[in-house]
Amino acid sequence: MTEHANGGSFACSVDIDATAKTTEINTPENNTAEVNSAQINSAEVKTEATTASGFARFGFAPELLKALEAIGYLEPSPIQKAAIPELMLGRDLVGQAQTGTGKTAAFALPMLAALDPEQRKPQVLVLAPTRELALQVAEAFNSYASHLPGVRTLAIYGGADFRDQIHQLKRGVQIVVGTPGRVMDHMRQGTLDLSSLRALVLDEADEMLRMGFIDDVEWVLEQLPEQRQVVLFSATMPPEIRRISQKYLNAPAEITIKQKAADASRIRQRFLMVHAPHKQAALERVLEAETSEGVIIFARTKAITLTVAESLEQHGYDVAVLNGDVPQAQRERTIERLKSGQVDVLVATDVAARGLDVERISLVINYDIPFDSEAYVHRIGRTGRAGRSGDAILFLTPRERRFLGGMERAVGKPIEEMEVPSNATINQNRLDRMRTKLTNCLQTPASSEQERALLSEILQRVAQEQGSSPEQLALAALELSLVGKPLLLQGEENFQQVRQNGPGRDGGRDGGRDGGRDFGRDRGRGREMGREVGRDVGRGAPRGERPVGPPEDNMERFRVELGWRDRIKPGNIVGAIANEAGLNGRSIGRIQIFDTHSTVDLPKGMPEDVFQGLRQLRVMNKPLQLSRFQG
Repeated sequence: MTEHANGGSFACSVDIDATAKTTEINTPENNTAEVNSAQINSAEVKTEATTASGFARFGFAPELLKALEAIGYLEPSPIQKAAIPELMLGRDLVGQAQTGTGKTAAFALPMLAALDPEQRKPQVLVLAPTRELALQVAEAFNSYASHLPGVRTLAIYGGADFRDQIHQLKRGVQIVVGTPGRVMDHMRQGTLDLSSLRALVLDEADEMLRMGFIDDVEWVLEQLPEQRQVVLFSATMPPEIRRISQKYLNAPAEITIKQKAADASRIRQRFLMVHAPHKQAALERVLEAETSEGVIIFARTKAITLTVAESLEQHGYDVAVLNGDVPQAQRERTIERLKSGQVDVLVATDVAARGLDVERISLVINYDIPFDSEAYVHRIGRTGRAGRSGDAILFLTPRERRFLGGMERAVGKPIEEMEVPSNATINQNRLDRMRTKLTNCLQTPASSEQERALLSEILQRVAQEQGSSPEQLALAALELSLVGKPLLLQGEENFQQVRQNGPGRDGGRDGGRDGGRDFGRDRGRGREMGREVGRDVGRGAPRGERPVGPPEDNMERFRVELGWRDRIKPGNIVGAIANEAGLNGRSIGRIQIFDTHSTVDLPKGMPEDVFQGLRQLRVMNKPLQLSRFQG
């Protein structure tokens, strides 16, 4: 037995290189684990299973190994190889790893191995940033402990019945997984007794920092027994998280799992440049063209999740919403429906989907750009789970193009560009889906034998009455399945999308920090839009220094530092501004071109970030230098 400096006895029988200061583990998955093993007193460590393979090498009890075998865990992941020996020594630990690397098992298995089932007070406390992650971690503990008699786990979080949680705590549990706020509530009311606590785990600490829980976390830490083990896992290590680890952890082992490009290769990543007003139409086309088992669409706000979901419902999708306003009981039902296939499309905000782990998700769509590259990594990590392949599509407006590089650096690979799916692509996918459904129905009938007999009787009666052939009946049945909707998509394909392949005939590219926006396609349309505006555009505009007439009541006038001498045309200005601001050409008002400058009327109430984006625009390889007109 090894007594940890912070208290608690942990039986340990591990494989470890007693002389190594730093251990590097390379695996076929191309993960790298770096372990700082300084200050380990390894003389007390006895290696009894040096030839054991898989999880048996850690000296786990047969009951724990049986549970792991039952759920298909054969070989430990890099973070498990690095963390489990340290934790079984009783050391504090700081682990930096992304979601999906196996970190839950990395801390849960050593904790379970050290539990005293006879002790009914909480011995392990796990703090998680969201209810979803708390439930996921608690479920993992239950799975690993399925053959350990007397071990009980409880998830406590806001939105659930407080009295029921008190009842469960009074019955006795060894493991508590909870969100910081609800854990604090129970501690203050005396319903959560942590006097026998052996270990605290901070899971996804950077997310707790991002969500404003870090003060709560510190409060909990300060109330715990002085003798305890502390484990901190975080995807990133901002200064505040590093400060907490230095303040509350005792000479911790440090483990970093580096996700290399080969891991991201399971997820095909693409981006789509599209103007803001056309995102919904582009989304519907993407969903039509991509054959996916399950889809998560990430939106920035609760309002956008509702708007997107309502639109998709009108187009016949089985869709559900997950945002901060959804009650906890409904959240849990929604996730179960997604897992079971009753829901195919989930529209969610980042916080609501934190910790979501559903294997059947094959496509993630970033409808709104995430706030940072770490959030992007987390989002796309919802697909490509358990070694499966997945797809991720990122929607970008022109002014968001400059953020693409940061996301590519975060995933360690380029994100390829895609086009808005054409009618031909969508129609071919519709035909393929119908053929697949028909084949599946023939091979595995959805109806009971009694219902199929009734359907057969109807077909025979109709055939007899109408004198129809089997082929005619089959065609009529297929048409009936379309419920009045056309099989093939027809009509306009001129979808407004920014192209990145080169400069248009009337303009160049912006080579500055904004990522090289190219307005080639829309400038051609811009000339047409300029004629549609019909307010003092073209060479009929005055060449004096003062604009003719004030702007309309709902418009505001702006000045651009390009004029006749620069060979600027109204269509150039309209096309560029429409691209950047996501405006329809008809929303742009009067344009007046003078020798050295021009004026353009735009709708009032322009957001500041849109204005700043317009200020950096270039037209015909020259800066537009947009400013509010003073005159």
